Amino acid sequence: MPTTSLPRLRQLVIASDTLDTADQLRQLLGLGAPFADTGVAEFGLDNAVFAIGDQFLEIVVPHTPTAPAQRFLNRQGPGGYMAIFEVEDIQRSRSRCDSAGLRRVWNIDLEDISASHLHPADVGAAIVSIDEARPIGSWRWGGPDWHKQSRPGALIGAIIEGPDPALLAAHWSVALGQACVEPSIMLEASVLTFVAGAQDRLRSFEIGIAAPDTVDGVIKRGQALGLKCDTNSVTIAGVKLLLKQINAVHP
Repeated sequence: MPTTSLPRLRQLVIASDTLDTADQLRQLLGLGAPFADTGVAEFGLDNAVFAIGDQFLEIVVPHTPTAPAQRFLNRQGPGGYMAIFEVEDIQRSRSRCDSAGLRRVWNIDLEDISASHLHPADVGAAIVSIDEARPIGSWRWGGPDWHKQSRPGALIGAIIEGPDPALLAAHWSVALGQACVEPSIMLEASVLTFVAGAQDRLRSFEIGIAAPDTVDGVIKRGQALGLKCDTNSVTIAGVKLLLKQINAVHP
């Protein structure tokens, strides 16, 4: 695996009430076949995980009324649900979050990956997951064949909003162990931007579109699917995908 700077944005998650969203997302972005992780049944979910470069977009759909994602949908409807970051040292990250009072609501330690989910009430706007992949750059959550299914492109950022964006940024900064240069946290090849809004939420994903595809091509497909579109964005399941043309990014 290539050397990379950590922490790094690896996966963004949308909660929806139907897996039809996954079919729409696949058509919209020209994605490969998704991975269905049976492990998410622990959370009362079905899912579909798509590889973009060496990053991932996931759709989760609750199948039990007590699933946390169902409570999320009941509260605010479909939208940005989780952001997952690859970190260098999970034990150091866990200790930092514990010391700051950021509760861990789920932990796992496997041979090839360790992860902790941080309570969204403590971090704000979404579940934040800190994950140490072994080796660096691998990604169990993408499935065993994600390299074969990956399409060129990248997750180049996210926009997080709330009534107190400075406080949100401070919490995410602690969670990631990365300084906040107001109003943003700069990561390798991606930026987290914090803005004012009526409620805490993970509002927008920034997607890099790599040739031979184009932003215009994605917009046209979005229009054909009946999705809300403008000159550089498509909204799907409550999340605005902000589109930018980039050079090809390969896994």
